[in-house]
Amino acid sequence: MFKVVKSDAQWRRELNELEYHVLREAGTERPGTGELLHESRTGTYRCRACDAALFSSDTKFDAHCGWPSFYEAGSSDALIHREDVSLGMVRVEVLCAACGSHLGHVFPDAPQTPTGNRYCMNSVSLIFDESDSSQD
Repeated sequence: MFKVVKSDAQWRRELNELEYHVLREAGTERPGTGELLHESRTGTYRCRACDAALFSSDTKFDAHCGWPSFYEAGSSDALIHREDVSLGMVRVEVLCAACGSHLGHVFPDAPQTPTGNRYCMNSVSLIFDESDSSQD
């Protein structure tokens, strides 16, 4: 199903403890602690596990929620959306379409954006790839 398939042992070797917990066990980093929360340079946000392009910096906005937030994916096939009924609520989990890693959740609570969506992503699940705007 996924383009990038690795054994659990491979993921454990390649990711640190927090990265593994978030990306492979659907964990969540503490709000306000992610290194990409206040990133404002031009570039692309990629999956930390497999390097797939996920979000453009053009769609990042400050949602004041403690996690990097975007209003749409970089491409229509970059993400998988899956119902998440954990924690006694219904949410939409967001996974990397290339490797199936957990990235965060999407919420329809951002009317100030063009899509109305807030992709609330764990900073630890992303890598920032800086580029100039002519390369986007």
